[in-house]
Amino acid sequence: MRKRKTYIIVVIVFILAFLAGNFVYPEFFKIAYLPKKDFKLGLDLQGGVHLLYEADLSAIPEGERTETMAGLRDVIERRVNLFGVREPVVQIQEERLIVELAGVIDPAEAVEEIGKTPFLEFKEERSEEETQAILSRYEELKDKTSEEIFEIPDWQLAFEDPYFKSTALTGKYLRKAEVAFDKVTYQSLVLLEFDSEGAKIFEALTEKNIGKILAIYIDNIPISQPVVQDKISGGKAQITGNFTAEEARALARNLNAGALPAPITLISQQSVGPTLGKISLDQSLKAGFIGFLAIIIFIILFYRLPGFLASLSLAIYVALVLSVFKLIPVTLTLAGIGGFILSIGMAIDANILIFSRIREELRSGKNFPQSLEEGFNRAWPAIRDGNLTTLIVAAILFGFGTSFIKGFATTLSLGILISMFSAIIITKNFLRFFVATRLEKIKLLWG
Repeated sequence: MRKRKTYIIVVIVFILAFLAGNFVYPEFFKIAYLPKKDFKLGLDLQGGVHLLYEADLSAIPEGERTETMAGLRDVIERRVNLFGVREPVVQIQEERLIVELAGVIDPAEAVEEIGKTPFLEFKEERSEEETQAILSRYEELKDKTSEEIFEIPDWQLAFEDPYFKSTALTGKYLRKAEVAFDKVTYQSLVLLEFDSEGAKIFEALTEKNIGKILAIYIDNIPISQPVVQDKISGGKAQITGNFTAEEARALARNLNAGALPAPITLISQQSVGPTLGKISLDQSLKAGFIGFLAIIIFIILFYRLPGFLASLSLAIYVALVLSVFKLIPVTLTLAGIGGFILSIGMAIDANILIFSRIREELRSGKNFPQSLEEGFNRAWPAIRDGNLTTLIVAAILFGFGTSFIKGFATTLSLGILISMFSAIIITKNFLRFFVATRLEKIKLLWG
């Protein structure tokens, strides 16, 4: 029964390895039904731009500067995502913002887009007639050439928001936004406070829009759409809803980022060309291949047939890890590739522990099946503890490190987790495959 189970597992492993290998390198067999996806390269490999901004917090009270910087970070992340950059890195460093954009073709355009001051505004609902007029004009302009568009009266209407229109109330009138909790329901809410001029504008707006939505926008993106319940005087209001505490904090932070006078100044710009990235990538892959080949030669010479099986298991491990990197996807930097190569060493280390234990059991006079099971059982505590301590360090690096250190920690962690699966499941079943066979009795093959 165990033999049959081993055969099934081995077949499944080879099928999985075949699919993973073709997903990683689809040009080999060119199987049409497998999805095609490129590796995601980081700034140092793909090229891009590294920007360093300094925020002017002179007008911000000391206790509110952390929240202001977090709000500015959120706004910049939103902008560069709209700009088309995949997963930008935006980090806070005291009163500075580090922005890393991989694959940016025109850095100057990105710099201009990021450098705008966050714009907060409140918009009121349009009447049904205004909405229909804009939608009708939009339909009228469909499939028209630019020359034909300019001949249509009020063609500009088609490019306006059909549901909300701007008001005089903008971020410059908002004094602050903060999180509070309802005393009865304990539900999170956001408190708004306007200056004297903003209080008058807000009062008029709420009186005019009772029962309607007064939408809040930052950089023309809606961040909240509260409904006006009553006329609000005095310049103070609250936004209620089914907010979690974190959602309420994020909303307050975004409101403050759009309202507070915290301009940012570009103080450093570094471009990384794709040529340098390609050279670095090629050298890293070459180093990884040489290291991989050296490991295979060593383990086969030293451990013979188990070493060959470990090499096969290691090749499957590499295919699985790289396919996971593509699926998630993991942003591969030079540091990340370094973490992956290090995880290969960790993977073969687990096999060496297992084979050494098996060899000891065989030399003590036990038969092959007993030596196999005892060897795995005795090696497991050392494999578990060694990998667990490395995972703890990787978690610390990810939690406190910068972007490149996080990339190293991510690839190392994923590699370690899959290496444990490779050693305990794949290698173990490869060895079990030879139980009760003629090869089992040839001691020269097993050390």
